Amino acid sequence: MSQTNTSQTAFPPIAFIGGGNMASAIMGGLIRQCVPASNITVIEPFEAARTALKTNFGIDALPAATDALQNAQLVVWAVKPQSFKEAAAPVAAYTRHALHLSVAAGITTDSVAGWTGTGRIVRAMPNTPALVGKGMTGLFARPEVDAAGKALIEALIGSTGEFTWVDKEEHLDAVTALSGSGPAYVFLFLEAMTQAGVDMGLSEAQSYKLAVATFAGGSDLAARSSESAEVLRQRVTSKGGTTYAAITHMQEQKLPEHFIEAMRKAEKRAKELAEEFGK
Repeated sequence: MSQTNTSQTAFPPIAFIGGGNMASAIMGGLIRQCVPASNITVIEPFEAARTALKTNFGIDALPAATDALQNAQLVVWAVKPQSFKEAAAPVAAYTRHALHLSVAAGITTDSVAGWTGTGRIVRAMPNTPALVGKGMTGLFARPEVDAAGKALIEALIGSTGEFTWVDKEEHLDAVTALSGSGPAYVFLFLEAMTQAGVDMGLSEAQSYKLAVATFAGGSDLAARSSESAEVLRQRVTSKGGTTYAAITHMQEQKLPEHFIEAMRKAEKRAKELAEEFGK
């Protein structure tokens, strides 16, 4: 079930390993909930990213792990999959007592447990609309995570949008394919719709505005409706009409089948990342 969390939560000291876009999205949500910057420790090796964190959030990020991490009760791993193991080595000695949240694509909780020395791990698959508070995140918790730990994660992720828990960790690969990579699919369709509008005589600005508003409105209508996407599509598709001409062409070209197969490719790649970088 998809959920959001809007309740006020007293957050314990939090450490972020990595201060890039996804970490910044979560930090922004925390700051909006009046969590003081002094309650957040960030390890970020790149100077430009540290400068951005100072400018945007007033956070003095550290270039490398120090004993300052000992205060953290929650550690958020926001590093690239290929960098996780290396990043964990100097951090683990300070954070074995903490609850850990990983947003690294493809890296299993078994790998994270081996690198951090604890099984108190939640693995998340967020997406980039979290940057504007409209994210969708899939969550999986190991058995070592208690109800209080899950509630803390829900409050944290709820500050960036919606979330849903999965019972099996392997289902996060499907979440990755569907919503994790999903914004890129939307942007690809926006590109195509914008170009089509230009080809038909509209300006690029007009076409892009129409396309973006159509995606936003369609998504909002689907979210508010009790009817399925199939029924909603059929209501717009009068036989012999303009929409019918477009939808029929897409179906003849097997666009839905190709789209499903593309997402299976994304799922397969998520599994491969675990094999490549999780050892």
